[in-house]
Amino acid sequence: MRILHIGTRPTYRAGVSLTEQITGIARAAKGASRTLAQLTAEERDQALVAMAAALESETSALLEANVLDLGVGRELGLSTAMLDRLTLNPERILAMARGVREVAMLPNPVGRILDERIRPNGLRLQKVSTPIGVVVIIYESRPNVTADAASLCFKTGNATILRGGKEALNSNRLIARLMVDAGRQVLGDRFPETAIQVIPTTDREAVPILLSLTSLVDLCMPRGGEGLIRAVTECSKVPVIKHYKGVCHIYVDREADLDMADTILWNAKVQRPSACNAAETVLVDRPVAAAFLPRAARHLAEKQVELRVDPDSMALLKDLGPEGPVLRAATEQDYATEYNDYILNVRVVDGVDAAIEHIHRHGSAHSDAIITRNESTARNFLQGVDSAAVYWNASTRFTDGGEFGMGAEIGISTDKVGARGPMGLDELCSYKWLGWGTGQIRA
Repeated sequence: MRILHIGTRPTYRAGVSLTEQITGIARAAKGASRTLAQLTAEERDQALVAMAAALESETSALLEANVLDLGVGRELGLSTAMLDRLTLNPERILAMARGVREVAMLPNPVGRILDERIRPNGLRLQKVSTPIGVVVIIYESRPNVTADAASLCFKTGNATILRGGKEALNSNRLIARLMVDAGRQVLGDRFPETAIQVIPTTDREAVPILLSLTSLVDLCMPRGGEGLIRAVTECSKVPVIKHYKGVCHIYVDREADLDMADTILWNAKVQRPSACNAAETVLVDRPVAAAFLPRAARHLAEKQVELRVDPDSMALLKDLGPEGPVLRAATEQDYATEYNDYILNVRVVDGVDAAIEHIHRHGSAHSDAIITRNESTARNFLQGVDSAAVYWNASTRFTDGGEFGMGAEIGISTDKVGARGPMGLDELCSYKWLGWGTGQIRA
């Protein structure tokens, strides 16, 4: 079939070891990164527009490739939800192309002057944003991540090495090939053929080999479940930007507007429970627990949300009858669990300090929110909770690059050094210092 020839051209050669093959991919990416760093913003944007058009024009080929992947997914026993994430259709392909065009329209992040100073001896210093170099993205199932990650990395002048799941290999290889071919049609040899590469093997040993190449690979960003991210982090010798899981909290304070609290909790839990910024636990201040919990529980029961509750909450909810939710006694492990499902932990706490302590003990430093009318209490929470995003009277579902006005997102980080929270184009850049002198020497 035509798609097997359009896909990323094989890097492997007979008689060459896996280490040599993966090293060759990384070395080619490093060379490409130096060429990409010389492109102008206009050239990068022209190539991105061409990539979007190529994805649209090859819809039929992409659908054929995806049929092969769906067959693999069924053989692997993927769930219905995972097969849905793997599936491409004409609407999703158009959305993928639209996303690439939107990246082209974003402001150029490379070459910005971040700081400037003139020293007493007249030496002028500029801190200027630059590409990182070679970025590895490791992810699961969704083929659209291939286009998202490749376009964001290319916009920032970075070469990309992509490792998707084995269930999406045909789709991923074709998407990358179409983007590379489109870039070369616009820029010729100024667009390196190895600017965007998909690892063309499902061998698990390819990942630790790739992530041991510290002189060739500059950064790794895993996207997926906690198991994937921990496995990548544990084997990597290059820097990894990550978040393990999203155990997000809503704290309903004694001075909360309870109508607002009910609305925010509903949004944070049920709008999209599989998202990493969905709420997994609600903490309720004891003075309002009797007024708030029964009404919130009845509301959540409309979506069949199961509640895992502490003894105080159980006492308030156990007699709700048919209109109430399914109740289970919560364990300590439940409070540290990211469900990605219609399940919510509930605990009654004694004030904001107890809520903060619970979040520090069980949370994942992703996104947490307080609902209160009291500004002093809110500021205590905002300062005391050490998460990537902390909200006052707003849903945790806002932790997203698009919602933050970044235009696009490569991922979310809960790290405390380097990128933190939603990561857009700025987080895919490093910087360097430029010195402009007139003959100065250090005394």
